[in-house]
Amino acid sequence: MNVLEVNHVSYHYHRKQVLHDVTFTVAKGEVFGILGPNGSGKTTLLKLLSKELLLQNGSITVNGRPLRSFSQKEWARFAAVLPQTVDAAFGYTVKETVELGRYAHQSGLFPTWTEEDEQAVKTAIEEVGLMEKAEEGIDRLSGGERQRVYLARALAQQPQLLLLDEPTNHMDITQQMKLLDQLVRSAKEKALTVIAIFHDINIASLYCDRLLMLKNGEVVALGTPEELMEPEIFRSVFHASVSRQAHPTVSKPLMAFLREWKFPILQHNELRERFAWTMLEDCVVVTATEPLKVLSSALVGSGFQWATHFVNRQVSKDYDCEDAETEMKHYLRRRGFPVQKTIGMMTAVSVEDAVCMYEKHDAFSVWTVVTAGVGNAVDAAQAWKREELSQKVGTINIMVFIDGTLTDAAYVQALMTATEAKTKALYDEKIVDPETSTYATGTSTDCIAIAATQTGATFPYAGTITPIGKAIGRTVYEATKEALRRYKQRRESL
Repeated sequence: MNVLEVNHVSYHYHRKQVLHDVTFTVAKGEVFGILGPNGSGKTTLLKLLSKELLLQNGSITVNGRPLRSFSQKEWARFAAVLPQTVDAAFGYTVKETVELGRYAHQSGLFPTWTEEDEQAVKTAIEEVGLMEKAEEGIDRLSGGERQRVYLARALAQQPQLLLLDEPTNHMDITQQMKLLDQLVRSAKEKALTVIAIFHDINIASLYCDRLLMLKNGEVVALGTPEELMEPEIFRSVFHASVSRQAHPTVSKPLMAFLREWKFPILQHNELRERFAWTMLEDCVVVTATEPLKVLSSALVGSGFQWATHFVNRQVSKDYDCEDAETEMKHYLRRRGFPVQKTIGMMTAVSVEDAVCMYEKHDAFSVWTVVTAGVGNAVDAAQAWKREELSQKVGTINIMVFIDGTLTDAAYVQALMTATEAKTKALYDEKIVDPETSTYATGTSTDCIAIAATQTGATFPYAGTITPIGKAIGRTVYEATKEALRRYKQRRESL
C-alpha cells in the first residue's frame, strides 16, 4: 500500500527551476532515501512534502488524499518533520523540548496532559538514547545530542510519516548507527514510513529499502540500493570515480571513492627492489615500500586488505593453541609488526628452506615465495573418507607478489592458477596422501596470498593461459617443487 504518491511535481524559485517533473511513490513502512549533490533539489522536495512550501505544479497525495486538503494540525498528527537546521529552544530542558512534539495531540482551550502523552515523550527520549539527560538544558548539549533531541520531539508526535533532512547531521558514528537502527525497527514494527535525505551514500544503502537519485532537480534513478549503487550512475551524478563493493555481513552494496592521484609508478619494473627480505630466528619477513592489495587465506589478514608486511612464522611441531589467530596477533605486536597491515602465516617447517622465484616481463613482474611441508598431505578428492584431520606437521605457504593492477576477478583467477600449479608440483614430486594412498593435492593447512602493487598495467584476467597466469603458474610450480625437495632433504638428514 502506497502512503505517498508524488506525480509530475515541478518547482521554481522566481526564474530558477529547481525540480523538474518528479514522480515516485513510497509504501507504508518503507525507509526511503533521497540522494543527490548539493543543489539537486533534495531539500526543496522535502519542504513540499512537509507543506512548508506550496505546490506549484503536479500533485502530492497521502493515503489517497491531496496533501493540500490536510489542515496544519491534522498534518502534524500524521507527519513529523526534522529539518536540516532547527532553532534551538534555549532555556528548555530535553524533556520539555520533546514535550512540544505532543502539541498536535492537544485539544481545547485548556488541554490536559495525559498518561499517554507522558509515555510518548518518555519512549521518544529512550529511543534516541538521552534518558540520562532528560532534565538537562539543551544549551548544554553537543550539536549531535541536540539533533537527537529534535528527532525525539518528532517521534513524540507518534507520526505515521517521518520526514528527515540529514537526520544524522553532527552525530558520531555510534549515535548514527543507534539512531538509524531504531528508525528501521520503528518502520518494520510500527509501520512507520520514513523519508530521509542522506549525504552518506553507504549509510543510505545500508538502511534504506529504496533510493531516489536527483540531479539538477530531475530524477536520475529510482530503485533499491542494489539497483542504484552502480559506478556509472555515481559518475554521472556526482562526477566522482567509485568502485562497488559487497558489504561483509548483509546483502547491501557499498561504494568506495577512488582518488585520481596515485603513487608514482617506478620505471624500472624491478619488483624485488620494492621489498626488503629479512630472515629472523623464527620467521621470514617481506616488507613492502608501499601498501599492496592482498587476497589471502592467511591466519592474520584473510580476505581482501592492504598490507605492507608479510610474515611467515615458524612454530614448533607440537604447537597447539585454541585461538591461534589471537596468539599470532600477540606475536606480531611483540615483534613490532603493524597487525592491521600484516599478512601473517604459520608453518612448522624450517623457514630457512623458503624458496623464491622471480619472473620479469615488459608489462609486469612476478615474485613467488614458498615454504613447504607435507606431513599432513591430503587428496582433496578423497578427504571425505577421513574421520578426522591428521595431526602430522605440514603446510605449504605461498606468497605471490605482482607488479601490476589486478581486477577482483584476476585476484581469484591468480589464486586458482597458483593452486593448480602447486597441485601439479605435488603430483610430479609423487607426494601421496598417507591415509588414502592417492596423490595429494595439498595439505590440510595450506595458506596462500596474492599481492599486487595496483600500479602499472591492468590485468582483467590471470587464468592459466594469460601472460600473467603463465608467470604465476611457472614460479609457483618451480618454487613449490624446490621447497618440497628441501623439506625432504632436511627430513632425511635428521
